[in-house]
Amino acid sequence: MNSKLLRVVKRYCPLCDKEHEVEERERLSSINIKGECVKYKEVYFECKETNEEENEFVSAKMMDENLLRSRDVYRKEHNMLTSLEIKQIRQKYGVTQAEFSYMLGLGEVTITRYETKLIQDTTYDTMMKLMDKNAMFALESLEANKEKFKNRERYEKIENNIKMIILKFTLSYLNDQEIEAKYVDYDTEKIENGYKNIDIQLIKDLIYYISKKCNTLYKVKLMKLLWYIDNLYYNQYGKAMTGLVYTHQKMGALPIGNEEIMKFNCIKVEEIINENSDDVLVGYIKPNEDYEFKGLKKDQKKIVDEVLKKFENYTTKNIVEYMHEEKAYKDTKYNEIIDYSYSKFIKIWRKTHFKKQRYVL
Repeated sequence: MNSKLLRVVKRYCPLCDKEHEVEERERLSSINIKGECVKYKEVYFECKETNEEENEFVSAKMMDENLLRSRDVYRKEHNMLTSLEIKQIRQKYGVTQAEFSYMLGLGEVTITRYETKLIQDTTYDTMMKLMDKNAMFALESLEANKEKFKNRERYEKIENNIKMIILKFTLSYLNDQEIEAKYVDYDTEKIENGYKNIDIQLIKDLIYYISKKCNTLYKVKLMKLLWYIDNLYYNQYGKAMTGLVYTHQKMGALPIGNEEIMKFNCIKVEEIINENSDDVLVGYIKPNEDYEFKGLKKDQKKIVDEVLKKFENYTTKNIVEYMHEEKAYKDTKYNEIIDYSYSKFIKIWRKTHFKKQRYVL
């Protein structure tokens, strides 16, 4: 089978019974799991010095990792949690493998096995998925298995961890509901929202991505970046990326629900003194590293990267002044909606010879 060289390492070779350089390689292999043929990426060592016909070997650790890799492929094919996803759920609640087992009403080492080699039963797979989606279920499971926790102090700490997650989820949910309430008049696709219903999850992922890319990011600049991203995307694909509706404000285009946007759990906002004023606080935006980033599609990422490249060195003042020269801003009045029909007039664009792309930055 075709294989790919991963690296060359110096280690003990059991085929030659000495230490020398061997190749660590990867190939597509297959294994039978529960009566099914599962294809997975197998990693192994290959010796180039041996005279024997058999020139491959694996370490004990590598063998375990290959088995886990194959089982995770099986899990994915059957819509089950992978070993890593189980570990991430456990870590979210700040519990050990044994403690997570207790919460599920299982034996002490069961989760350890799930994370290393054993494929979980569908019943417990469903329970873990519920814990991931619903912190209240996790709290109820903890309380139902309270007698398994011998250390009272440890039990209370886990309980507080889960309650904090419930509180954060509740606040996040209510914040999302506030935004949706403000967009009740834009629940159909029209020019004001760029023929796209608001996508809150995408907006969170987009803002997280922007905050990771920008070294210095403040609220006003973020809002302008969103406007340029949405309008460039609209011009190329016939609909906005996010579904945000923008209005004419003093500092340029501002999306409806901007205050709620700044409360998203994808970012952390630190209030600092404005560099141009000693008594005005501004929000310095940083990514929340605990946020579960879902990712952007290839076409979305391309547009975002183009806009960020254009404005990466712009200060808040620079980008505001730049936007004030846009036809979209000049032709509208304070508090008026800046609809997406103005996207074709944005002055940072130029025509390109590429057929599939009408404009580039």
